[in-house]
Amino acid sequence: MATVAAGSKRGGGRGRKALVAVLDNEANISAGKADAVHSSAQKAKRAPSRSSKAKAAAAAAEASPVAAPADEMAELQGMLERLRLEKEKAEEMVRERDEVIRKKEEEIETREKEQERLQAELRKVQRAKEFKPTVSIPLVKSLLEKDQEGDDKGKKKKGKGKAGNERKKPCPAYVLWCKDQWNEIKKENPEADFKEVSNALGAKWKALGAEEKKPYEERYRQDKEAYLQVVGQEKREAEAMKLLEEEQMRWTAKELLEQYLKFRQEAEEGGDGKKGKRKNNKKDKDPAKPKGPMSAYFLFMQERRAALVAEKKNVTEIGKITGEEWKGMTEAQKAPYEKVAKKQKEEYLKQMEVYKQKKTEEAATLEKEEEEQKKILKQEALQLLKKKEKTDNIIKKTKEQRQKKKQENTDPNRPKKPASSFILFSKEVRKQLHVERPGTNNTTMNALISVKWKELSGEEKQMWNDKAAESMAAYKKELDEYTKAHSSSA
Repeated sequence: MATVAAGSKRGGGRGRKALVAVLDNEANISAGKADAVHSSAQKAKRAPSRSSKAKAAAAAAEASPVAAPADEMAELQGMLERLRLEKEKAEEMVRERDEVIRKKEEEIETREKEQERLQAELRKVQRAKEFKPTVSIPLVKSLLEKDQEGDDKGKKKKGKGKAGNERKKPCPAYVLWCKDQWNEIKKENPEADFKEVSNALGAKWKALGAEEKKPYEERYRQDKEAYLQVVGQEKREAEAMKLLEEEQMRWTAKELLEQYLKFRQEAEEGGDGKKGKRKNNKKDKDPAKPKGPMSAYFLFMQERRAALVAEKKNVTEIGKITGEEWKGMTEAQKAPYEKVAKKQKEEYLKQMEVYKQKKTEEAATLEKEEEEQKKILKQEALQLLKKKEKTDNIIKKTKEQRQKKKQENTDPNRPKKPASSFILFSKEVRKQLHVERPGTNNTTMNALISVKWKELSGEEKQMWNDKAAESMAAYKKELDEYTKAHSSSA
């Protein structure tokens, strides 16, 4: 760009200088022409016999100095025009480049703002991830999950068979009788297979009389009653526990929501620059668990540590020095440390046995407490279920009593209460809306009727009030007549 502009300036300077030179040449040419004409006249007088060839050369010499400046002027004008066009193109390119740069700067600025917004959102999300509720899982849910885990383990052990906790259905009378008769049939026909024995038992059962079948049928009836009673009780307990679980979950959700709202408020009030605490993924150690015994090398290092610390050695240097010294020691020098390490290990194993026994007793005690807690929770759940059933029964009886009373008090001859002014208006408008807006649902229809009723003026509403008043007057008159007739008949 700068080169083109400089070139244009230099070109302009050369053009001006050339123009001055051209003007000077024209003046010189005109003077020279006059001199040439004068000299040629004199020569013509002196030499009238000059040939035509010499005349033509003289005429070309006279014309050539006049034609050269005109061509140079046209060339300079063409050059100026080209430079002007190049300058316009260069200016257009500069404008386009400035526009592209401006757009790029706007894009970068927008991207930076978006990045700042995303970083702020990310900080909020990271603070939200740090939410650690202190709400404990409801005891009912935890106990039920443990029971479910136990059932799943039982199913895995049994394979395709039934789990140990699953209750068996009672055997029918025929099956009970087959169990008693199977061995007898097998003794009579030891070579018979399962199908033959089954056919023989079926034929024998059909031949039995009602008196012989009665004990087995009675036994089946008793087993079935006991089974249904137990299953019904278990089903009722399960329903009660589910009800109690839902109640506890509602309270837990409420407490959890309160904690989360409090956390959000604290997170919003806190500065964005605050960093959350580092997560401690280490498990808490049991303080009652015995500490592991030290090896012979560590006993030696512990003995040497005091002297090395006095020499102002750091941890790395202490480890390096003691390691080299331990490697250079003989077996006799290491023996005292190994003896102490062995003794400590034996003591540690004894302590671990006691610790494991204690843990087993604690687990048994905890399991016993959980069983007792489960019984208490079942009792609470049953009480809650009874309360719910009692409430449902009261509601049901109240509804039945109201329905019964309504049916008893209903008299087909009793005059019906007339519709209000709004009801009369809605009946009339509903017909129009059904014609204007076919297919409109009832909710939208009721909303449109309410809007139209509110838009009515006082005079229009008074018209519907008058209609309702006329209907009410006729109703009261009919009711008085009905009451008089009813009282006289009574």
